Amino acid sequence: MRVAEGAVVAITVTNNDGAMHDIAVPEFGAQSDQLVGVGAATTIVFRATKAGTFEYICTIPGHKLAGMAGNLIVGDVKKEVSTAINVAKNPAEVGKPVGDRGPQHVTYDLLTTEVEGRLDDGSTYRYWTFDNTVPGPFLRIRQGDTVTINLKNAENSVNIHSVDFHSVTGPGGGAAVTQVRPGETKSFTFKALHPGLFVYHCATPMIAHHISNGMYGMILVEPEGGLPKVDKEYYVMQGELYTAQKHGSRGLQEFSVDKLLDEKPEHLMFNGSMDALTKTFDMTANVGEEVRIFFGVGGPNLISSFHLIGEVFDRVYDLASFTSPPLKDVQTTLVPPGGATMVEFKVDYPGKYILVDHALSRAEKGLTGILTVHGKADAAIFSSKEAIDASSGH
Repeated sequence: MRVAEGAVVAITVTNNDGAMHDIAVPEFGAQSDQLVGVGAATTIVFRATKAGTFEYICTIPGHKLAGMAGNLIVGDVKKEVSTAINVAKNPAEVGKPVGDRGPQHVTYDLLTTEVEGRLDDGSTYRYWTFDNTVPGPFLRIRQGDTVTINLKNAENSVNIHSVDFHSVTGPGGGAAVTQVRPGETKSFTFKALHPGLFVYHCATPMIAHHISNGMYGMILVEPEGGLPKVDKEYYVMQGELYTAQKHGSRGLQEFSVDKLLDEKPEHLMFNGSMDALTKTFDMTANVGEEVRIFFGVGGPNLISSFHLIGEVFDRVYDLASFTSPPLKDVQTTLVPPGGATMVEFKVDYPGKYILVDHALSRAEKGLTGILTVHGKADAAIFSSKEAIDASSGH
């Protein structure tokens, strides 16, 4: 919809499906009464007092997520050229399996940056990152490897940064020797003593601030002989942003230390942005394939109840331990901040399978992803005479 700046705008909505709905244009303080029943109608009237692109939505919980949203364009809006970069991490970037090779000396160069990144189509945030993505790069080594980490802080940074690897046995997981000023580089070397999937993060005070801003990632330490082969592997991490502006606000979002300390995030996301795994990147598989997800929680505060709607995890390596037997036939698995898990499952039926934290109100703040499975449907596994309802959100 497009209107002139200063115009009085009237929007009439008619209910066609009988469910409860409404309409709101939050930027102009306009919100309708709730509509119940087929044919019910309502009108909102407001003055479009400023130019720009503004969202209109149904405010009933879950309805915006299901697609009940659009844009109202006010005035002669010129397309702005954004300088924000895409910080969202491609979940398919998981590195090469180590296979059955012996221990080696491996070197990783990490760059800490401070960049304005895209949060969603209408908003940005000043992220702090490893290698310009959130999460940072997925590092993949073998138990017994000797690993050198070279951490450089970009010259245009304004903060000191560091890195703490949960896989490291040593002072601060490396953070004690990598408090790096802008333009500097510091290094350390460690031996990978334990197999597993481990989080790494910045550990410069205030640590929670650095983590929330995007400074986290994971390192996989494969056991001797490597992990069993699967068809698809994906790298997914859950994060939180604490902004002064409310969720859904447009423009550059500013950090709020008060909300961080109160543990009340405005934005929750997989892989760095609100739509990283629903729009920016595709996660796909074919019927009959084995899928493995490396899942971690950057945090810094919230526990995740990781769940894939419409699937059951065949194997869950609880707390990312590879030396304990995996749990089998798991619906939902808990992952703490700074923790991880590895899940494996065979996909048996085509469709869209939604990644969520099963504290499902968090989905309203952006915490969803989609795994799309292609292939032939097997009626012995699932069948219905009913068509899939797109408004269900599944």
